[in-house]
Amino acid sequence: MKHTACYHLPGLFEFYELYRLFLPLFREHREYFYDWCEIGSIYGAPPDCIWGGGRVEAGEHSPAEVLALTQEYGISARLTFSNSLLRPEHLSDRKCNAVCQQFAQQGTVQNGVIVHSELLLNHLQQHYPELYLVSSTTKVLTDLQAFQAEVRRPEFRYVVPDFRLNKAFDALDTLSQPEKDKVEFLCNECCWFGCTERRRCYEAVSRKNLGEVCEHRCTAPGAQEGYRFSKAMENPGFIGTADIRERYLPLGFSNFKLEGRGLGSALVLEFLLYYLTRPEYQIHVREAIYLDNMLDLF
Repeated sequence: MKHTACYHLPGLFEFYELYRLFLPLFREHREYFYDWCEIGSIYGAPPDCIWGGGRVEAGEHSPAEVLALTQEYGISARLTFSNSLLRPEHLSDRKCNAVCQQFAQQGTVQNGVIVHSELLLNHLQQHYPELYLVSSTTKVLTDLQAFQAEVRRPEFRYVVPDFRLNKAFDALDTLSQPEKDKVEFLCNECCWFGCTERRRCYEAVSRKNLGEVCEHRCTAPGAQEGYRFSKAMENPGFIGTADIRERYLPLGFSNFKLEGRGLGSALVLEFLLYYLTRPEYQIHVREAIYLDNMLDLF
């Protein structure tokens, strides 16, 4: 049985100001937060990176700034370079390589890259072996055999399956403990459980990051409403705090990813309150964040 849940949080660049306030609270007021969880990484990418995927990035802070923050708190920083449509000529991109070089420098904790493209995987292994690799959920691994094969690949330290495998407990429990240690579940997905266009949606984002004109309109029920945490909680693949403590940790799973790079700071704060913060102390965390005039949450 695992005793600690390790969260991987969104918005390394987008929500720098939020984490600049939240991380000191998490360190200095540990009594505010559940003693069975910790922060393992924060993920994201600078804007205008052609290797980016999953979401079109935003944020005003530099790689040096975000690395200084994560290293100060002993948290791994992950680059979300999960573009699925990269071609050989894209591997020489100066900006993306420069960012990888910065993240590869040795510090108090190792940094990583979330990757989809096999071309990029090989490039990173050759040029930046100091960075660990995460298999991206943008691969939409819904087939159990394909997912198990991915988990067994030695290149990856972690593998994020599609959220529709989150409750396949019988199959998940057949994994060995080292394999379970590599699985990172996406907890709070709002996407329609029956969606058949998820891969196309991610490919549209990859094309946009490459500078190509591509419009993809989601036709899923309720898509026009956008992300709603209350809606995500009703999703059959949703993983809540009770699920983590009562099902996943006892089965030997310990890594949990929160999505939210494309959302606002206020909603990401709600994720931090729900997943990490004891209910009786949530008002303390809210006040500490809201009353800081330097952070625009809305």
